[in-house]
Amino acid sequence: MPLTVGTAGHIDHGKTWLVKALTGKDTDRLPEERRRGISIALGYAPLELSDGRRLSLVDVPGHERFVRTMVAGATGIDLFLLVIDAGEGARPQTYEHLAILRLLGVERGVVAVTKADAVDAETLELAVEEARELVPGAEVVAVSAKVGTGLDELRDALGRAASAMPRGQAPDVAATRMYVDRVFSLSGIGTVATGTLWSGSVGAGDVLRVEPRGLEARVRSVQVHDEAVERADAGQRVAVALTGVERTSLRRGDALVAPGAFPRSFRLDVSLDELAPIRDGSRVTVHHGTSSVAARVARIGEHHAQLRLDRAVVAARGDRVVLRSGTTLGGGLVLDPAPPRSRDEARLAAAESGDASSVVHEPVRESALALRGLSAEGLVRAEGWAFSQTWLDSLADGLRARLAGADPLDPGIPPPADAWAAAVVPLLGLERRGAKLYRPGVAAALGEREREAEQLTARLEEAGLEPTPVPDAQLAAFLERRGDLVRIGDGLAVSREAYDRAREVLVEECTRAGAITLARFRDLLGISRRPAQVLLERFDADGLTRRLGEGRVLRRQAREPTAAAPADVPPAPPAAR
Repeated sequence: MPLTVGTAGHIDHGKTWLVKALTGKDTDRLPEERRRGISIALGYAPLELSDGRRLSLVDVPGHERFVRTMVAGATGIDLFLLVIDAGEGARPQTYEHLAILRLLGVERGVVAVTKADAVDAETLELAVEEARELVPGAEVVAVSAKVGTGLDELRDALGRAASAMPRGQAPDVAATRMYVDRVFSLSGIGTVATGTLWSGSVGAGDVLRVEPRGLEARVRSVQVHDEAVERADAGQRVAVALTGVERTSLRRGDALVAPGAFPRSFRLDVSLDELAPIRDGSRVTVHHGTSSVAARVARIGEHHAQLRLDRAVVAARGDRVVLRSGTTLGGGLVLDPAPPRSRDEARLAAAESGDASSVVHEPVRESALALRGLSAEGLVRAEGWAFSQTWLDSLADGLRARLAGADPLDPGIPPPADAWAAAVVPLLGLERRGAKLYRPGVAAALGEREREAEQLTARLEEAGLEPTPVPDAQLAAFLERRGDLVRIGDGLAVSREAYDRAREVLVEECTRAGAITLARFRDLLGISRRPAQVLLERFDADGLTRRLGEGRVLRRQAREPTAAAPADVPPAPPAAR
């Protein structure tokens, strides 16, 4: 199983030097990092273990000004490599980094006591003993990146920590999710995004959503540590070349996810783990994935809170977040990644116990439920989707309310455009006619507009073959379905009787002469050029005629003198015909 190791520790304690000694790669790639001699951005390198296994290693900055960058690198790692200077011992960022790791649930790792060559034996022994007390249960190894001592022992210790990791879900069980930590462009390749693949797998040809931006991208190619692979699996450091999105459309904190698998939300319900008191209404920065988002804390009881975010994030049940305001205040375990606005401690308690129906507020792919720590029990299921009955009832109520307010001339509304619509709509007790939803048995009706329709029909009969403006498209569509008029041109109409008379004249002439010109059609009807033109264009649209040179000929299927229904008018219910 691929695993990712993240460094942690105070500035100048030798993290980057140790990474270079272990991997041969200098992760300080920016000119400013090399000029200042400190890490600013995240760095990545492959780490070969003594037994041939390969881990991905993330090097994080140690300066207090870059703690948010450290959190972005630590999110998604499986093991820590905590670095402590043998001469200085644990320092402020040592403690904060360690607290962040614990809040993120990163429980296994190794402590490296660095710069062992720069202190005497007694000082080194004290530093190792203090490290064991600081991180009980973790192996502690004294190393020197400068002279190379202890590196093999450190690799072996990391190998033992990796072997002790419990196996996660199989990549094909969980939906694909990768949080972006770097975006750049390469000549001939285009947009490239990198990150740790949290779940699922990714390969060339996959279609992913860029959330919370709502963009769609196709994967052109995939690399793992600069090596092309057919597919990358969960736990690996991945670089994906993308088509369909520009570099400027992506940024750190965005998520590349399987379409429809994860909600995007401006709220998260969490179970709190506090290092310092977090008051109701506090403004904090929420670190999740590789994003940092300003938020307000709404306390729910003693141990729960709803985080009301200034910008949407993509989260899943079981994710961990870190809360900071100047320093790290605490963290939380996500119980509901898309909660309702109300504060409800009973609902959160049910969510904490694993009640699926209390936390699924929209359809979720059944393949993604395991990722959220949920089963499909207690949920409604349809064609690979699962959702709560409460959500389904709420959706049905909302659609019925919209239908109640629909125009009587066309009492339908468009169905939801979401990926789950085809599976869910049949469960709502509504009828689908063409491209719209209707209440069962409801037909289009004029209602209070009967008088207006009579006046329009009278004007059309009086105008004969002269097209009459009909600005109300809904009314015109209704009357056309009822057989009172035929729409021609843009916002124009003639009576059905006039249309049928013109059609009969055209068919007779084409049958006799083989074709008809605009001028001949105009003369036969005794009208001007413009009405004749729009009538011929309507016959073309109906499939009665087609252009041939300067004239028109009948299409083969044109046999009987009856007009076809216009293509842009949805079929009417039986009662309206």
